[in-house]
Amino acid sequence: MSGTFVGMPAFPQAAREAVGNTTLRGNLRHATHTIRDKRARAVAELDDWAALREAGKQIKDHTLRHLDRYLVQVEEAVTAAGGTVHWAADADEANEIVARLVQETGESEVVKVKSMATQEIALNEALEARGIHAYETDLAELIVQLGKDRPSHILVPAIHRNRGEIRDIFRSEMSEWGRPAPEGLTDTPAELAEAARLHLREKFLRAKVGISGANFVVAETGTLVVVESEGNGRMCLTLPETLISVVGIEKIVPTWQDLEVFLQTLPRSSTAERMNPYTSMWTGTTGEDGPRTFHLVLLDNGRTDTLADEVGRQALRCIRCSACLNVCPVYERAGGHAYGSVYPGPIGAILSPQLRGTGSEIDASLPYASSLCGACYEVCPVAIDIPEVLVHLRERVVQGGPAVRGGNRVVLKPAKGHAAERAAMRAAQWAFTHPGALRTGQRLASRTRRLHPRTLPGPGRAWSGTRDLPAVPAEPFRDWWQRTRGGKGGAK
Repeated sequence: MSGTFVGMPAFPQAAREAVGNTTLRGNLRHATHTIRDKRARAVAELDDWAALREAGKQIKDHTLRHLDRYLVQVEEAVTAAGGTVHWAADADEANEIVARLVQETGESEVVKVKSMATQEIALNEALEARGIHAYETDLAELIVQLGKDRPSHILVPAIHRNRGEIRDIFRSEMSEWGRPAPEGLTDTPAELAEAARLHLREKFLRAKVGISGANFVVAETGTLVVVESEGNGRMCLTLPETLISVVGIEKIVPTWQDLEVFLQTLPRSSTAERMNPYTSMWTGTTGEDGPRTFHLVLLDNGRTDTLADEVGRQALRCIRCSACLNVCPVYERAGGHAYGSVYPGPIGAILSPQLRGTGSEIDASLPYASSLCGACYEVCPVAIDIPEVLVHLRERVVQGGPAVRGGNRVVLKPAKGHAAERAAMRAAQWAFTHPGALRTGQRLASRTRRLHPRTLPGPGRAWSGTRDLPAVPAEPFRDWWQRTRGGKGGAK
C-alpha cells in the first residue's frame, strides 16, 4: 500500500485537532446518525438478515481459503470473454500498468468511477505525473477533488462538508476543471446536483478512457460488478472506448448465486436501500456495445500478507459498506482524515496497518483508535470481528513477533514507546500465574486504597489523562467470598 497521507501525525494528535473543530463534528454527527438510522430500518425489513450475514461470512471465508484457484479462474474467464488481465504486486506496479495502458491509447484524459482501490494506490497522482488528467465523476469524489481535499468516508467521501461549503467549492473551482458553476448557484441540493451534472456531462461525452474498480468479480464467468446510486458509473463503464478496472484480489466471489447474497446486504448496509439504483455488470467485451477494449488489473498490495494472518485475514471479507463508520463513536468525533488513510473508521483501523505494516507512527497508532465497544461488529454484514483484530494488532505493535511482509516471513520488532506497557503486561502475567502473590497484592491494594492517586505517574498519564482510575474495593473478592459464604463452593 502507498504511504500515509503526507505529513499526517499519529492518530491521537490528529484526532485531538479534529475534535476541536465544531463544524466538522456537527457535519459528522448529522450525517452518521441519519445514515445509521435509515440502515437500521432497512435491515429490520428482512427476517433472514442474520442468515444472510452468516452466508456472506461463509462465502468470503471460503473464497479466501481457495483464493489461488479462484484468481486463476477469473483470469481464464476474463481472457475468454475478450479482456486482458494484468497482475500488480504493489501500488507502483499497478500505477505503471494503468499509466502505460492510457498512454497507449494516445489520450490524456480519463473519467473515473468511485474506487477505493485506485485511491489506495494514489492512481490520480501517478497519472498526473505522467500528464494524464483523471476526473472523478462520483458527486462526493468530485467535491473532494475540486476542493483539493482528501476523502473522509468510505461511502460518502465528502461527509465532512456541508452544503454551504460545497457551494463555495463549486463556485470557485469548477471553472478551472471545465464548465463553471451556474451564476447565482445556491446551496440547494437540487441546484448543486445539477451543477455537477452539467460539469460532468461534457467529460463523459469527450473521454475515450474510463477507469473503475469493482465491488465484486464473479469467478465462474469473469463478470465485474459495480453498484452505485448516481448513474455516473454507468456512464464511465459504457461510453469510453477503453475500460481499465483496478480490483483488489479479495473482491472475488465464486458464483452468481453467491453474488445474490451481497446484492441484498450491501445496499442495505451502505445506502439503506433495498437495492442499488444502478447495478452495472460486464463480462469482457462485445463488438456491438460498450468499450472495445477491457483491461483488468488484479491488485495485491499487501493483501496476500494479510491473508497469511489467521486472525487479521477476516478484514479481507470487507465489502466496503461503511456501516462500521456510521456507528463508531470514535469516527463520529474524529472524522476520517485523522486515520491517515483512504480507509478510515473501524475497518481502516484494522485494514491499513495490515496492508501497510505497523512501521510508521500513524499505522502503529491505528489499532488504538477504538473504544472496543463492539458496535462495528454488530452492524458488519459479513461479521468481521473488528474488536478481536484490533486487540490482535495491539499485541503486534507492543510485542512484535512473526508476520508476513512482502511475501516473506519476518519477525517484527516492538514499536517504540511501549516499553512500560510491555513491562506491565509481564508483571500481570507473573502475578496471575502466582495466586499467592496475587492474593497478597489485592489485600495490600484494598488496605491502602485511601492513599491511591487519582492519576497515574510517568507513562501512565497517557492512560489516566482521559479516564478515571477504577476505585479499589474495600476488600478483595476472594476475602468477601470467604467471609459471606464461609468458603463453601470450593473457593481457594
